[in-house]
Amino acid sequence: MMTYQQPGNWSDPSWPQQGAQDPGYPVSGQPIPQGYAAPMYPGYAPYPPSPPTNGLAIAALVCSLAGVATCISAPVGAILGHIARRQIRERGEGGDGLALAGIIVGWILTGLLVLVIAFYVVIIVIAVNSETGTSTY
Repeated sequence: MMTYQQPGNWSDPSWPQQGAQDPGYPVSGQPIPQGYAAPMYPGYAPYPPSPPTNGLAIAALVCSLAGVATCISAPVGAILGHIARRQIRERGEGGDGLALAGIIVGWILTGLLVLVIAFYVVIIVIAVNSETGTSTY
């Protein structure tokens, strides 16, 4: 087996020399282990393609985050997140993290909305039932 030799002059017309081999990898001359280096062909993907992302998972996160401004879309986002997670398990799609984030953000914002409404109701009831101490009767 003939080894690779570096020519003295790159413009030398005899380079590469007859019978010279490309060093390849590893350079030590050892053969490449089976399965070590995958050949790269046009259109060859070394990893399997990722599954498509569930559309409801994206909608769940968007609706939950929009709930910060609208206050009504947060529970919608949480419910969409539950539906999306079920579809992801059944269909093998991607987007489970998006659906989970939609559920968490949606229910937290819904809980905060319920607390704010309860606070306003209590303040209004207290204001209506309070006596001012002065009467015009």
